[in-house]
Amino acid sequence: MPADPEAAAAEFWRYWRDVLPDVSAALGNGSTSQAETLLAGAVAAVHPDLQFSLDRGRRAVYALVVSGQEDPALRPYTDAWKAAAPPDDALWEYHDSVPGVPDPAGVTVNLGAHRLDLAEVRVVVQVDETEGVADVAVYHPVLAELEPGARTAMTFLPLDATLGERLAAERLRRVETALAEPAGTVDLTRLRELVSALGGAVGGAD
Repeated sequence: MPADPEAAAAEFWRYWRDVLPDVSAALGNGSTSQAETLLAGAVAAVHPDLQFSLDRGRRAVYALVVSGQEDPALRPYTDAWKAAAPPDDALWEYHDSVPGVPDPAGVTVNLGAHRLDLAEVRVVVQVDETEGVADVAVYHPVLAELEPGARTAMTFLPLDATLGERLAAERLRRVETALAEPAGTVDLTRLRELVSALGGAVGGAD
């Protein structure tokens, strides 16, 4: 367990510079698993509880995402990792939490026999401006047909996809599942606007 997050982060980025040509080559050949293997030990050396992914970038070609899943004990490690990261460029961008997708309405999730278009998600939003948080209830026409575990996952997935992991954790207080469509719902784009306005937050921020 690294005692010094800054030193652990610096070591990661030294390794990253050395291994970057191999990572890029693996991704260029379509071998994401090979690229992940090259990085798994280095991420674990920053902290063994961190998770990472290699994704398509929003502005760059690729994105390296290292996440502590908003665990406060891991925040010093992700903060140090991001602070020491090189600047984003045309090929790579770096995120210390899972970012929101640019257009959640364009996302489709295949879950067992069910196909769920996030464009069909509707959300009731109750904003507490004093606390800078919101309570939400999430509805999708297929939720009632899912098993409890999948239903819970599909309640939170649209929120994370829309807001990003960090904004969702910071600004959503109570999250509920609605099995029948409530009155007064909004779509995910409007949800992002409402939550982003709380405390001057930026939607989908890292």
